[in-house]
Amino acid sequence: MNPYINQAATSSRFREVLIPCGETRLEGDLTVPYGARGIVVFAHGSGSSRRSSRNRFVAEQINVLGLATLLFDLLTPWEAEAEASTGELRFNIPFLAGRLRDATRWVREEPSLDGLGIGYFGSSTGAAAALAAATDDPSIGAIVSRGGRTDLAGTEVENVRAATLLIGGGLDYMVIRWNKETYDRLRCEKRISIVEGASHLFEEPGKLEEVAELAASWFKLHLDPLL
Repeated sequence: MNPYINQAATSSRFREVLIPCGETRLEGDLTVPYGARGIVVFAHGSGSSRRSSRNRFVAEQINVLGLATLLFDLLTPWEAEAEASTGELRFNIPFLAGRLRDATRWVREEPSLDGLGIGYFGSSTGAAAALAAATDDPSIGAIVSRGGRTDLAGTEVENVRAATLLIGGGLDYMVIRWNKETYDRLRCEKRISIVEGASHLFEEPGKLEEVAELAASWFKLHLDPLL
């Protein structure tokens, strides 16, 4: 087995962080493997958080390949509590994209992450936020969407320059439709992958593992300059 991967998997540094966002702070979990040369920032979907078991599973596979990950809460605890009742923020893509830009700014200003290529992993509405945030940031190297509501990013996706992978479950028919429409609009390096037999949350046996493998390989290809 590749000794670099062994070392990356066993020598990761983990710490909780606070990300400045206007007058508030967003909680995040940062994992940096030994020798990391890129970082993936996660944007979770509506009703979820940095503690999403599915995103954490994907993040672990990305760490194994030697890339850092940042999972953070797009909403403060107060906002998340209010959101559960009102639903005002879950589809507010400009708002969510702004939070993602704040996290990206923090990554760039954090000394321990200096020089790392940056990618986005977005789920559900978080995928739309990732695409929207990347439209005016050509330095983003790669994006992966898992079951993404990419339709909510609109026609601005034509300005995305990051290599973009759209992953949909074979049983998630509306998401497949939206993802294909987004795929046609993208003007960057792109790929669409359908995980056959999977529903929206990829809960079927082995399906989330397929997502993790696809995502980790995509980020490794586009964020690791020494590959």
